[in-house]
This record gives sequence, C-alpha cells and structure tokens, in this order.
Amino acid sequence: MTRLQKLNIARQLAKLGVDIIEVRFPASNKDDLETVKLIAQEVGNTTNDDGRNIVICALARCTKEDIDKAWECLKDTKFLRIQMFLATSEIHMKYKLRMSKEEVIAKARSAVEYARSLGCNDIEFCLEDAGRSEKEFLYQFIGEIIKAGATTVNIADTVGYNCPREFGQLITDIKANTPSIENVIISTHCHNDLGLATANTLEGAYSGARQVEVTINGIGERAGNASLEEVSCLLLTIKPNQSRELKVLFIEK
Repeated sequence: MTRLQKLNIARQLAKLGVDIIEVRFPASNKDDLETVKLIAQEVGNTTNDDGRNIVICALARCTKEDIDKAWECLKDTKFLRIQMFLATSEIHMKYKLRMSKEEVIAKARSAVEYARSLGCNDIEFCLEDAGRSEKEFLYQFIGEIIKAGATTVNIADTVGYNCPREFGQLITDIKANTPSIENVIISTHCHNDLGLATANTLEGAYSGARQVEVTINGIGERAGNASLEEVSCLLLTIKPNQSRELKVLFIEK
C-alpha cells in the first residue's frame, strides 16, 4: 500500500474506536520511518468522538539505533508508545539469540531504561514466544522490565502453539506470580497457525489481559494473527461481572 492509503486506514481505525495503532517498524527501511512519522502527526494528536486518545505505537528491537528511530518518529506526537521485543523461550534464546537468560534480561532492561531516558513514558514490551517459555523465567523477566519502566507487557504466542486453556492459564499464572504485575497492563498477541488465535485471545481476556492485539481479517505472517472482527464481536459475550476495561491494539501488517 502507498503511504496515503496507510494514513487513510489509520484514520478509519481511529473512527472505529481502536485504542492503539502499531504503525510499522521505523528501523527497517526509510518508507516505514516516513509512514510512522506521517501517521503519528496526522492521527496521533487526535481524540476519538468518545473522548479517548489514539495512541500511535512504533516497533523497535532492543537496540539504541532502533529505539532512536522510533523516538524520532514519535517524539512530537501527543499520544505515543514504543513497543520492543525479545525472545524468552529456551529454543529462541539458544538458537536464535545465542544468549543466556541473564544476558536476555540485561538487554531487555537496558532497552527499556534507554527509552525512558529519551522521555518515552509509554513502553510496551513483547515477550516473543512467551507461550513456549519457562514460567519461572517469565516471572523474573517481566518483574525486571517492570522495574525498568515498562507499562504494558505483551504475552505472545508467536508460533500459534498454545491451546486456549493453556494460554489462559499462562496469563493467570503471570498475574499471580510476577512482582508488581498490578502496575502494568497485560496484553495478548496470538498467531493463527493452528486456527486458535481468536480463541486464545478471548481466553487471555477472560484470564485478566486488558489489551488484545489484532489485525483486520486476521492478516499476518504465516497463517495470520487474531482477527479484529472476530475478537471485537466475541468480547461482547463477556458477562457484566467478568467485564473490565479492554484496549484494542491494531497491528499494521
């Protein structure tokens, strides 16, 4: 899509009531950087008809270079967020990152602290492949990034591996065992490799997640992500005594 087409989609998402729009990855190429800048300027300084602010989010790896480019795009935006990501599963740490648990925690903590030092007060951290990660390590990792200043913790079923009951229990266990978890928002990011992205997202919301990450028509890598249309309709089934304020983050694919 052209830059203008992406801007028009962002405007329509704002009208639809999406809370946060994740607008690409500024460090990946110049076009993405300019697109984030444009949407941040045009949409990130607006308010929904119901009085809610539209947050523009840029993606970054845990490097100063990535964080600097994300901040460059967003710094003049009234409502902004940077989302960083790092893998936490044993298989990803060993074979992709080639880092120890201690090194992964240190890298994540340093990245959050650096973004904070620039003046970014809304930081989301995605735990890549959290669904296959050791739970005790997740509790420790999340506790450290909360201390560093993260405000949203994103629990990702990166390869679409989890079943709904398992994913819901993961959210429950994180809530019960992570220090200071009550000070942040738990988010879900589910993939559809086994056809369970929507089911896992809904189970995550039932289990205490307060943000859900979705795409239009479930478009996304491999089999896709959780579908905005399916999730938004199904969330209406949550009974009054189970309801809580939920935020919707749209992932631009």
